[in-house]
Amino acid sequence: MKLLKIVVLFITLSCGYCIPAQTVYTTKTGEKYHKSTCHYLKYSKKEIKLDRAKALGYVACKVCKPTANNTKKKSNSTSLASKKEQKTTTSKKLTATQCTGKTKSGKRCKRKTKNTSGRCYQH
Repeated sequence: MKLLKIVVLFITLSCGYCIPAQTVYTTKTGEKYHKSTCHYLKYSKKEIKLDRAKALGYVACKVCKPTANNTKKKSNSTSLASKKEQKTTTSKKLTATQCTGKTKSGKRCKRKTKNTSGRCYQH
C-alpha cells in the first residue's frame, strides 16, 4: 500500500511538472534578443525561445538586459491572448500614413510616416 502511494505521488508530480520556455524577441534585421518591453522592438518583433536565440548566435541587448531570470515565461493560456494583442499592435505600428503637416503653399504634405505624431521627418 505504501509503495502504491509513492508511485501515485511520483506520477502526479511528474505529470504536473512542466518547464515553460523563456521567450525573448528579435527584430527582422538585428543581431540581438530583447525583452518584450524593449524600445528597440518598436517596428518589428519576432518571438523566439531563449535557447534557440542563443543557438542562432543572437546576443543579449545591452539596453533591456534580458536574462533567463527576467524574461517572460510563456504559458499556453496567456499565449493565445498575447499573440492576438501582438498582431493588432504591430499592425498599427507598421502602417504608414500620410503626414499631417502643411507645406509653405498651404497644402498637405504628401510624405508617408510611421511616426506616432503623424508628421514626417521634415515637419
